[in-house]
Amino acid sequence: MLRRLVPLLVCTTALALGAVRAQGAGPSAAAGPATQPPKVLRYAFPIAETGFDPAQISDLYSRVIAANIFEAPLSYDFLARPAKLVPATAAALPEVSDDLRSFTFRLKPGTYFADDPAFGGKRRELVAEDYVYSIKRHYDPRWKSPNLYNFENAKILGLSELRARALKGGKPFDYDTPVEGLRALDRYTFVVKVAEPSPRLPLAFADAAVAGAVAREVIEADPDHAMERPVGTGPFRLAEWRRSSRLLLERNPGYREVRYEAEPPADDALSQAIAQRLRGRRLPLLDQVEIQIVEESQPRLLAFLNAEHDWIERLPPELSPPYIPHGALAPHLAKKGIQLERVTATDIGYSYFAMEHPVVGGYTADKVALRRAIALAYDVQAEIVQARKGQAVPAQSVVPPQMAGHDPRFKTEMSEHDPAKANALLDLYGYVDADGDGWRDQPDGQPLRIEYASQPDQASRALQELWRKALASIRVRVEFKIAKWPEQLKASRSGKLMMWGLAWSATQPDPSDMLGLMYGPNKGQSNHARFDLPAFNALYAKQAVLPDGPERDALIHEAKRLSVAYMPQKVTGHRILNDLLHPWVVGYRRHPFLRGWWQYVDIDPALRPTGATATP
Repeated sequence: MLRRLVPLLVCTTALALGAVRAQGAGPSAAAGPATQPPKVLRYAFPIAETGFDPAQISDLYSRVIAANIFEAPLSYDFLARPAKLVPATAAALPEVSDDLRSFTFRLKPGTYFADDPAFGGKRRELVAEDYVYSIKRHYDPRWKSPNLYNFENAKILGLSELRARALKGGKPFDYDTPVEGLRALDRYTFVVKVAEPSPRLPLAFADAAVAGAVAREVIEADPDHAMERPVGTGPFRLAEWRRSSRLLLERNPGYREVRYEAEPPADDALSQAIAQRLRGRRLPLLDQVEIQIVEESQPRLLAFLNAEHDWIERLPPELSPPYIPHGALAPHLAKKGIQLERVTATDIGYSYFAMEHPVVGGYTADKVALRRAIALAYDVQAEIVQARKGQAVPAQSVVPPQMAGHDPRFKTEMSEHDPAKANALLDLYGYVDADGDGWRDQPDGQPLRIEYASQPDQASRALQELWRKALASIRVRVEFKIAKWPEQLKASRSGKLMMWGLAWSATQPDPSDMLGLMYGPNKGQSNHARFDLPAFNALYAKQAVLPDGPERDALIHEAKRLSVAYMPQKVTGHRILNDLLHPWVVGYRRHPFLRGWWQYVDIDPALRPTGATATP
């Protein structure tokens, strides 16, 4: 009944390194006695967190933290490829009605929230009402949830109307009013009912950073600090936090008994070895996770090479040539036992145009021509070669490889670089140099100036130069609005940026997640461009209720075609991700959608150098 899932293509290092990675150093990889130092995974984020409240966060790095603190009813098998839904706090996958409009979730008894003063010194069990409350919070206007679309697009009965009443009356959202579409049937059972068939709705309940359960007592005890007070049922809890600097998470001592189970593909020797080594071990395998915020690429790499960090997530492309020449681990790293996990990401890199902005927005032919011309002027291949050092593949649409709806035969203007065509488009629609200063003006004679938002880090500066060169080739002025990423995110959600470049990682194996970046009702949430084309919206809504198959595929194809024709965003590429790990990191594989993966990874203290032993 759930959609077919597509496999993740993973390139791994040599089998010799894979053996180290899967098995550690024999018995020493097992959990040691209590007298041993804590097992700590240490690494760095390139961008600071914004907070930890599932109802308020949308950035990747905050969601990684939240996904390891909170739990959704469902999750993914860590090693299964293609991605496979499994129960998390639920006892089983939901019971689905024949008409695909009713989904019944039954929870396992014995799951508890981490201790918090709001519980009055008592253990607080997770119950069905906690998920009812947590999902309702996304509808509460107070939280301005950027993730509301995950549920609102599913048309859960009664919740949008409850939100509308709160918006109209200016009164607090009424959590105690029952709605037909989201009800607790008993202590451990809740049901979700939707207005239209929703074949893939369970996927929305597998993202712990969105559908994770929070406790009402904790939120109501200090609602103004919900972003700073994460209390969940997951394997880790927040122990220390220095904003934008350092985070320490520790094992949740009240975490229920969960054992390592996984079903890796039969033809994946490394994953098979990992599963054999770790199967049956109690989770989490780590005691602590320490994260530092290191924005510049070079210091992050040096911290890894000096064994101050245990792994470097996504080796910065600009630094990759000496370490992964021709896509393989450099011999000098291999001799040290360093491991490489290399995958083509289910993501996109893109720059959007604000569709409500008077200069670049709009749906008239001249505005479409301007966006298309800017997109044609930009050299995607130069970005891949110069800025990303070959660690990306060109994009033809918003739907990445390894996801249903991706067609490798689909070639579009999205990846085309043609300044001559771009200049001809601008000439045709009246974007000419009206005042003789050498730069094009708008058709009404007003100055034409593009304001592109960006960040102050080295990687962003490289992209700025590519955009400067592209726009100069069509005689269009550009200014760069520089601020740190969290500040740009806030401005973008408010519709205050003309253009901004960012990446979007898929959170589920369904193309609706990526097409939703252009779905009108998602404006201010995932739809940063605020694209709102009725024809596109109709295609999106129609494909959402269809089962997987040729009819749905045709609608997805047409939606992709419209997105290229109107060009609300220039999709540049899909990144190739290269993770480097020291030999004492055991059991790591990059999952395409799962954010809460820390519990599945171990540290082998026997392989870690004495000087690298971590003590927070």
